[in-house]
Formats: sequence, C-alpha cells, structure tokens
Amino acid sequence: MDLDAFKELLTPRGQRALAEAGELTGADPVAAATTLRKTYDAALTSAALTQAGLRERARAKFGADAESMYFTPHGLEQSTRKEVAEHRARRLRGTTVVDACCGIGGDFLALARAGRTVTAVDADPLTVAVAGANAEALGLSDRVTVTEGDAAGVRPEEYDALFADPARRTGKGRTFDPMAYSPPWPVVLDLISRARRACLKVAPGIPYEFIPEGAEAEWISYKGDVKEATLWTGEGATRRATLLPGGHTLTATGVQAEIGPVGRYVYEPDGAAIRAHLVGEVAEMVGGRLLDPMIAYIAGDELVDTPWAARYEIADVLPFSLKKLRAALRERRVGNVTIKKRGSAVDIERLRTDLRLHGEESAVIILTRIMDKPSVLICNTLQPA
Repeated sequence: MDLDAFKELLTPRGQRALAEAGELTGADPVAAATTLRKTYDAALTSAALTQAGLRERARAKFGADAESMYFTPHGLEQSTRKEVAEHRARRLRGTTVVDACCGIGGDFLALARAGRTVTAVDADPLTVAVAGANAEALGLSDRVTVTEGDAAGVRPEEYDALFADPARRTGKGRTFDPMAYSPPWPVVLDLISRARRACLKVAPGIPYEFIPEGAEAEWISYKGDVKEATLWTGEGATRRATLLPGGHTLTATGVQAEIGPVGRYVYEPDGAAIRAHLVGEVAEMVGGRLLDPMIAYIAGDELVDTPWAARYEIADVLPFSLKKLRAALRERRVGNVTIKKRGSAVDIERLRTDLRLHGEESAVIILTRIMDKPSVLICNTLQPA
C-alpha cells in the first residue's frame, strides 16, 4: 500500500470500500477481490482488503480500537500492545511529550488518553499519514500533532518528556543489535541525554551493556509472555519487572538466592523477573533456593501462591536418561506431557516422539541441571490459589 492508495482510503469512496472489505474478512481472497473489483479499481481494492486484514490481526493488540484504526504491516508488528502502552503512559511524568519515532501511533494514543499533549514525529510519509489518521479516528487530534521528520532533528529539551521506539528491523529482518536500530543507538542516546526524562522502548533481549548509566530498566510481561523492555531516565537507576494486566511490580534489592537441594515444589519465575535478574528476589518471596547456580528454577518446601512464578509439585527426580524417563512415565500411565527445559540441550520434539507415551494421565517434565548434572523433574501442575 502506497501513500496515494492510503489517502484514497480516507475519502468517502475509500471508506465505503473499506467497510465492504471488512465484511469480506475471512472469505477466499480471490473471491473477495473479485467482489470489490466490480465497484472499485485494483489499487483501492488492494488497499481496502489489506487494511481490513490488518485490522483483524490488530484486535489482539488494540481490542475494539482496531476497528477504526489504520495500519501498515511493519507498523502493526512493531506497535505496542494497548495494555503495555497504557502502563507506560501512566508512568511517564510531564504534560508535554515528544514521540521521536512514532510509527502508527500506538504509544502516543495512550499518552494522549492519559492527558498528555504529544508531538509525534516519523521519517516515513506513509507512516505519518497513518498515524495522523489514527489520532483523528480516535478523537485525539486535539492532543496529538503528527509531523514528518528525522528523529535526529527532534529537540527533546523543549518538552517535559521524550518517548522513543526505534525500529528494530532491517532489510534482513528483525535485529537484536541496538547499533542496527533506526534511528541508530548513538542518536537515541543523544536524544535521551538531552531530555528531562525519557522512556525508551527496546527489545527484551537488550544486552545489559547498552543500558545507559543511571537509567531504570523495566521488563514487562503480559499474561506470562515477556513483551519488551523499557529504559527510563530521570526516574532513578534500578532493575524492575512488571506483570500485566495485574500491575504487579518487583524491583532489585540485591538479594542472592541460596543454592540447595530439591524440595517438594519447584517454581519457574516469570520471564520478566528472569530478564531483570530478579530470580533471587523471587526465591526469597517463596522461601526457596536454586537447584543450580546458573539455572532459574527454584526449589521450595512450602507452597506459596505468587504471580511471579508458575509452581509445580515434584513427583520424582531422575538423572536424565531416556530409558529411565520412559519407564517412569509408563509406570504413572502418563500419555500427555508438557515439556519445559532450561540449561538442557535436549530437543523437546524429538524427546516427545522418543518417549512413545500411552495413558490417561498428564505430567509436566522439566529438563534442567542440578548442580551441573543433567536431570529431569516429573511434576504435577498446581493451579493458583
């Protein structure tokens, strides 16, 4: 979809085409295109069907807002889930915010709804048009000004706060190297160095050496899935993990987890706590200890209900051996297994096939190391209290 085709979507004729395309969502693509081509030209037909498909995909991130929003494929992929954007908007202090690489606008929409006045900037003309249309569609154009420009030209010192979400894709696909972000990492660091306070969205796997000195690094998990990391300046230096939608938050205290033997239970910390190096804090919370100093599984003797870890009751502990594991599962009549691993090189799908399971019972298998020895825990799942 090019800029001209998108602009036509915003006309009354384009809106009719988009509405009709929405009604055809899920139909055979060729049949849908044939139906629309009876009334509209090829370019508008393609733009309408593309936009209708993107709106359908966007429901998972934007909920009901997706029905009236506009997207580009790349913009939708990088855009922030609504609940995460709202969390950040609540945290970011200040009345005026500049969004230095706004994309399709998922974050500035949350900021505007939280009462901020936002100047949004993006270098791509089509993305700027889409972002502006989203502000208009959701009734926020009085709080958001979208302009075309280079992030390097933004003057963050003129605003209360800076928000930046640098693109993390190159011509070869997704990149995990901050130096390959767009704008490049040195430009991003210059922007946040001149801002009173800043909120920077980055990939959850960002190397620790890229975290600016004095910044807070926050890893955010949504329903158990680590979505992203956020770097905050002007808020104090710490490491933080946040669980959404519950809003639970955990910060570093410096506690070190003890190493100890297997107990009755094993806890698997949420990925945000692991990324934030807060496994010691979770272990202290459940009164547990690590099975291995390098592995984020926590053993415990007491059953503690916490949002920070999944918990399992240990039925058996074995040195890893396919033959012994198969026999133990057969003895328990286990026909269905959930296989987890950390610190193990075993191929999970190959193991699932090699186990040749039969039976009516279910179990959780944890492949890990215990004091550097390959081991397997056979467990029962425990539901939260």
